Amino acid sequence: MAQKGVKLDQETFSCSICLDLLKYPVTIPCGHSYCLNCIKTHWDKNCEKKLHSCPQCRQTFTPRPVLVKNTMLAVLVEELKKTGLQAAPADHCYAGAEDVSCDFCTGRKLKAVKSCLVCLASYCEKHLQPHYESPAFEKHKLVEPSKNLKGNICSNHDEVMKMFCRTDQQCICYLCSVDEHKGHDTVSAAAERTEKQRELEGSRQQIQQRIQDTEKDVKVLQQEMEALNRSAEKTVEDSEKIFTELIRLIEKRRSEVKQQIRSQQETEVSRVKELQEKLEQEITELKRKDAELEQLSHTEDHNHFLHNYPSLSQLSESTHTSSINIRPLRYFEDVTAAVSELRDQWTNISSLVTQVDVLLSQPEPEPTNRTAFLNYSKEITLDPNTANTKLLLSDGNQKAIKMRQQQSYSSHRDRFTSWFQVLSKKSLTGRSYWELEWRGDGVYVAVAYKNISRSGSLNECGFGRNDKSWALQCTPISFTFWFNNIKTSVSGPWSSRIGVYLDHRAGILSFYSVSETMTLLHRVQTTFTQPLYAGFCLYCSDGDTVEFCKTN
Repeated sequence: MAQKGVKLDQETFSCSICLDLLKYPVTIPCGHSYCLNCIKTHWDKNCEKKLHSCPQCRQTFTPRPVLVKNTMLAVLVEELKKTGLQAAPADHCYAGAEDVSCDFCTGRKLKAVKSCLVCLASYCEKHLQPHYESPAFEKHKLVEPSKNLKGNICSNHDEVMKMFCRTDQQCICYLCSVDEHKGHDTVSAAAERTEKQRELEGSRQQIQQRIQDTEKDVKVLQQEMEALNRSAEKTVEDSEKIFTELIRLIEKRRSEVKQQIRSQQETEVSRVKELQEKLEQEITELKRKDAELEQLSHTEDHNHFLHNYPSLSQLSESTHTSSINIRPLRYFEDVTAAVSELRDQWTNISSLVTQVDVLLSQPEPEPTNRTAFLNYSKEITLDPNTANTKLLLSDGNQKAIKMRQQQSYSSHRDRFTSWFQVLSKKSLTGRSYWELEWRGDGVYVAVAYKNISRSGSLNECGFGRNDKSWALQCTPISFTFWFNNIKTSVSGPWSSRIGVYLDHRAGILSFYSVSETMTLLHRVQTTFTQPLYAGFCLYCSDGDTVEFCKTN
């Protein structure tokens, strides 16, 4: 209890500005006491505003009070000093470089515990007490310590910015509202905050709803993944059993074939040994002949080669041909039949494995609406090196116009010369979607392999007239699909905008009439063996135009 009383005396006789024991104590008219230098410094800072107030209770004095030493306090302070006690409590926390410091502490400053949006100052726990105790501070707004209090002051009028200009979307002071922001939609900052707070809550609700929806989707995907894993594990187990049985059967067949070969081998070896000595001489001669031919094959003298080859290439007929070539064929007919049977069995197995591969790589379903198609949208540019010389490319090589005059393109082996055609610069693999607009007498909207002919007859290089290209013919009155010179009539709503969907791996190519809705005109299901390129073929009329559309 004695310790508690001493601590109370220390705080009682401490200056609330410097938080140290009073030095030359003075008492101002409101009754609060301070160090002479502390209160003088505090008032000197506000001398321009002619405000002389108490730092604790905020009572103001006019004129500035004359400060006289409080002798009684001075004596009591001296008595405290003689006890050897320090004024500053040990549990005070001083402000560091990253902290907000108290604006009213002198010397080493304490951490601020609150900032006042009215005073535009920050306070430590001791200097904050008047805000809790004095009725004069009841309407002051205390917030967490902030280093940016100056940002609440208008740089033009040195006033607190308590208003918000909705026209310019910025905080302003009252003078701004009647000056440069006159006639603007202005409200109090508090009102704008309230409205924005409602919007914030709405945004949070949307985010939380999306989180819930996404979590549901994640759960569904998790369940799907678990089902996939279960199915895959069971399929692997069953497949292992089946392949083990197949391997057993093949091993059995291999053993049978081996036994047949060994049986006939014993018979043939005895006969071959009899012929061996006779054949060795012939082999020696053939090796010599082969060495001469090899040496001749490396000569760089063409005349020497042509002069000597006829004599060196002539071979004498083997005297043992009939005995070697005829009899083994007869003996190994059974082996050939056995291996052929095994091959046929394996062919059937391979076809089944191919079906498994197809099942394991099922293509994703084709999109069902334009929004889904746009997920696969590709920005396509045309290759000037493929454009017919009467096609003008523009808009970043995404537009082609049929011209009367030839364009000054350089010569290139990829250029179409017979028909007014052009291909895209990059190939299309995977899943792709693009749209185009056409104007004029007509256009062929196509995809083609790169190795399509660039010149010659219509059937050789025309889009849709061969097995290297697929094309939808569009005219003002009809649609027609062409492939390998086979014509297919197409029905559907007419449109100058055509959508093309390609799933290269699945072998799907679809053409759509695009307006307010998408209508399927024609779908191809095939197997694409090479990368595809998008292309156009324009009619003969000058000014006919076709261009890729922006879909992003």
